[in-house]
Amino acid sequence: MIAYSASSDASIPARQQPALLLDYARSRDIAERELLRGCGIGNADALDGNVTASQYLQLLGNVLRLLDSRDSSFMLGQQLLPGHDGAPSHALLQAPDLRSALRTLCGWHGRLTPLLTPRLQEAEGLAVLYWTDSFGAPGLLPALVEMHMTAVVSLCRWLGGERLPWRFCFNRSAPRHVEQHEVHLGSGLRFGCHLDAMLIDAAWLDKPWPRGSASATQRALEQAALEPAHAPGLLSVLYDYLLQRVRSMPTLEQAAIDFGISPATLKRHLHKHGTHFQAELDQVRTHVALHLFHSRRADNDTLAAYLGFHDAANFRRSFKRWTGQTPAALRDALLLS
Repeated sequence: MIAYSASSDASIPARQQPALLLDYARSRDIAERELLRGCGIGNADALDGNVTASQYLQLLGNVLRLLDSRDSSFMLGQQLLPGHDGAPSHALLQAPDLRSALRTLCGWHGRLTPLLTPRLQEAEGLAVLYWTDSFGAPGLLPALVEMHMTAVVSLCRWLGGERLPWRFCFNRSAPRHVEQHEVHLGSGLRFGCHLDAMLIDAAWLDKPWPRGSASATQRALEQAALEPAHAPGLLSVLYDYLLQRVRSMPTLEQAAIDFGISPATLKRHLHKHGTHFQAELDQVRTHVALHLFHSRRADNDTLAAYLGFHDAANFRRSFKRWTGQTPAALRDALLLS
């Protein structure tokens, strides 16, 4: 049976990121009653234990709506990392280089970034940190991406002592105003992509950071491994499950067996998270295709065979359904080039 946290499970420590949200909003003189509306949290001063992802997302939506400012997601992101989650946060603080920091972030995302999952890929001299939804938050996803990208940029600038030359890809159309993106992230912005990703030359991964300590990071991670595990969100776990099996045409029925639930229950859980099995599988296939376009310069025949399609024509039709573009058109304007 595969462990996961559903959006209705109380899995997120209330005294950590939710409390940071509340503190920031109250510093802007937002009334507590309005902040907590619809969250199922009675009193912020009594905030304790764990909250559900649904409660955290409702709180975030309230905060963003009440602040009503284009820079709110970026300002909140600056508060996010390294966080106050004991050993994993301490490991981030002691990271000797960018590679160590990103590995810690990806390895402990269930605690450090519970609402979004970061994954690191490296190919052709490029490091790509891309983000996927953990619990189902389509309406808040642009703000969540801005928050988490800003959190990484701010953390790296603080620990590394300089602003790193990140580039950014967004799985959304360009907003009417990009000034806040440029202020907080820089000018290397690209919209209309098919994943949310941060890109940097791989040479930056191993450049030593002045405050870092490899031994202190290792001790912190060893301590973190002894602490109670936090199961990641359902969509995060399902993404990894599908990624491992993407070449064998995974099915809802087999996934349900492996998750220890019935197909009807898995369908119901995914519906509550704002998605369905085919959409999640198509997302994984799209991301794999993008990676192979870049790392192997794969053609349609190669991708069709890799992803288990009968022929290239079938793959082309499916790819256009996933992305709205033909493989050739996307390859010509490859966002990871």
